[in-house]
Amino acid sequence: MAANGEPTFSLLLFARLSASLVAILVLTWALYFTTSFLPQTLSQQDLIYSVLHPLLMVIGFILVSGEAILVHRWLPGSRKKKKWVHLWLQGVALGCGIFGIWTKFQGTEGVVANFYSLHSWMGLLCISLFGAQWLMGFLSFWHRGEVRMSRMRVLPWHVFLGLYTYGLAVITAETGLLEKLTFLQTKGVVLKRCSEAMVVNGLGLWLAMLCGLVILTAVSPKHYQSIPTTKVAYTDSKCLTS
Repeated sequence: MAANGEPTFSLLLFARLSASLVAILVLTWALYFTTSFLPQTLSQQDLIYSVLHPLLMVIGFILVSGEAILVHRWLPGSRKKKKWVHLWLQGVALGCGIFGIWTKFQGTEGVVANFYSLHSWMGLLCISLFGAQWLMGFLSFWHRGEVRMSRMRVLPWHVFLGLYTYGLAVITAETGLLEKLTFLQTKGVVLKRCSEAMVVNGLGLWLAMLCGLVILTAVSPKHYQSIPTTKVAYTDSKCLTS
């Protein structure tokens, strides 16, 4: 029977729906509940940097890099074309991630005030791994054909590190959401049961769902085939299969 791509299509559909919901939730949180991002300095510039950070790290870094992982599953055309689009999207994600971390260096409170927690150190580690991974992919993409065997040996590690870094990015975002919400609730800015807390908690849940869907789609078999039917014919002396 011919290969059936419906399971892969379903995974892609659910992943896209989850990504859309994540984007809506982070936009709602950052743009509608702006008072939660007000810095102590009450500077308009610091407010813009505070709002840009979650938008760049979630939409620009996590969602775009997730889409880059899925390129090989939905984009038609040659393998070289898929690799080029994958590399380009990952480059956009890396740029957004670097810019997102850069916004935390711009606050008037200083660098040390923004890089003291598990979330901040995981973010630096994640961006460093992502940058090294992208550079390795860039150099591999422009290599000549005679190093094809070397690229085949490196490919499993490239895939593993790519999925690991993507998962690490989602975990880092989760720690950031927890850190921010806990800080706001401790200061009494946000109640434990309110619409903003529901938005932030929902964002965390859908990020976890999206991470699972992206990784499952990436590692699932590309083609699904039904189990072939074996016909059995019995005779007086032996059993024949066809």
